[in-house]
Order: sequence, then C-alpha cells, then structure tokens
Amino acid sequence: MKALITGITGQDGYYLSKFLLEKDYEVHGTIRRSSTFNTSRIDSLIAEYEGTEKFKLYYSDLIDSSSLTNLISLIQPDEIYNLAAQSHVAVSFKNPVYTSQTGIGTLNILEAVKNSKKNIKYYQASSSEMYGGANEEKLNEDSIFDPKSPYAASKLFGHNMTKIYRESYGLFCVNGILFNHESPLRGETFVTRKISRAVGRISNEIQKSLTLGNLSASRDWGFAGDYVEGMWLMMQYNQPEDWVLSTGETHTVEDFVKIAFSAANLKWSDFVQTDKKFYRPNEVNYLLGDSTKAKTKLNWNPKVSFKELVHMMVESDTKLAEQEKLLIEKKLLNKTWE
Repeated sequence: MKALITGITGQDGYYLSKFLLEKDYEVHGTIRRSSTFNTSRIDSLIAEYEGTEKFKLYYSDLIDSSSLTNLISLIQPDEIYNLAAQSHVAVSFKNPVYTSQTGIGTLNILEAVKNSKKNIKYYQASSSEMYGGANEEKLNEDSIFDPKSPYAASKLFGHNMTKIYRESYGLFCVNGILFNHESPLRGETFVTRKISRAVGRISNEIQKSLTLGNLSASRDWGFAGDYVEGMWLMMQYNQPEDWVLSTGETHTVEDFVKIAFSAANLKWSDFVQTDKKFYRPNEVNYLLGDSTKAKTKLNWNPKVSFKELVHMMVESDTKLAEQEKLLIEKKLLNKTWE
C-alpha cells in the first residue's frame, strides 16, 4: 500500500507516518520549499528509512495544482491524507488570505483524485473549530457549523468540497472532524505546548513566568497518536463518510495549567498571569465532541487520558529544558574562560 501525506512535517504527519510504516505502507510526503529545512519532527523517520523506498519526501505546495497533479500521477498512491494547512487559529486572523488559500489547495487535490485513472481514497483533515463553540453541547457529525475564524472558515470550505466531490463523482472521500489533539510534538505557539514548555523551563529556572489569554476556554483534548489511528480506520471502512474523533470530555485551559504545574510540584498561581492581548478577536469558548459513531462503527477509542497527556508533554518538555540549561551553562562557562 502507498500513502501520500501532505503536511507530513507536522505533529500529525509524524504520528501518521509512523503508524502507516508500522503497517508496512510505503509512505510519501510533501514538504514546502523554503530557505530552511523544517523536518525536525520526522528526522528520526528519515534516518531510519534512509536508502529505502519506504519513506520519501517531495517538494510541493497545496496551492500549486500542477505540482500536485504531477506528484499524484508519479506516486500513484492508494490513499491520500491531506493534513497540510496554516494550522494556527490566532495566526489566521493575521494572515487570512494565505490561510484561505490552503482551503483552495484541498480543491486542487480533489481535482487530481477525480481525474486520476486509479481509485484513490482521500482523507480531509477537518476541525472542531468549524462548529464555533457558541453553546455548551456535545457535537457530532450532524451538528451545525458556525466558524469563528479564517482558519475555521478555510477548513469548512475544504470539508464541504470533500463532501461535494464524494457525492458528485462517487469518490472515496472522508472528512475527519478532529477535536483538539496534542503531543510533545505540538508547535510551541499552541497553548498546550506553550504551557508544558513553560513548566519545563520554570522548573529548571530558565523562565520566571507564563502569560496566557482566556483561562476559561474549554476544549476536548486528546493524544495525537490515538487520533491518527482513527484517520486510518476511516479509510478502511466499507464506504466513505464523515467522522468525529474526540474524547467526550472537556477541560478548561486552567485545568491544563493546574495539572501541568502540579506535575512539576509547582503552584501554578505563583507563575501564571493573563493578558487580554492573547485573547482571540472572536473567541471559541466551548468545544466538546461526541464520537459515538466512530466508537460504534470503527471500534475506535482514545487510549491516553487527559491527565496522562498533560504529564507526557510536561515530562518531554522538562527533559528539553534540562538540555537547554546545560547549553546555557556551557556558554556561560566558555564566556568566563574568554
């Protein structure tokens, strides 16, 4: 089996690649050409499969339709997982045009799949942000979408186009509506990683405080490693449908903060402060998912609990901070000798 993953250098790209490789897939991934390499998350996979045909990377971009078409024609994948996007909600307000263009990128892939002579299965990474979170209710595949950010609107466009191409052309196209999923590989600008990174640095006396925005915002947080298994299960189902993946629990940012600092034996209120500048222009206050369909039909269940997830991230970032501290001490020592 061959899989093509766009956005392979991201958190989900790593966990999905690892999962598929362990299932003996041949994994191909796209990376955007830039002046610097951004493959740190998947460097271990690159090293492990160097010199083999099991793991290959290509330069491409979602908004370059010809490069995508040529790449799909070259690889002839059995499955395509479209994970690429401008994935940060706050950034989408500052860069709405580029964020929206990645939605058009979904259409470019769908056109290539439609015109391919091979029957290719397609996975679209949708998002719980599409719901808007105006009401405190459990959200499933039939709940109403009400996007509150350019990111969410772009995701909704890709979601709807995937559904349209499935219904219009009989393609095997699925939407995975994933609620927040985190890991030690989460980007440092995301609030969960910002917290765990700060805890590691504060416990190692590198950082003195942490400033956050809305502590009362509630999210349904799970582990990314569990969610990529759900992506794959959607593609193995006997027909293409839309699926919600979530834990069925919601926790506030403050809950995350308390557990994270407690894991390092620190009192969170001694270090955390809030600032309105970190609030979103159009806040999503509450998200809670209902994965009954995935649990019933796909036999999918999240394995890592919320507390385990927080502890996993803090443990990883504490080790990272310890390495950072050693480097700082080494530089200071060298400076002293100079």
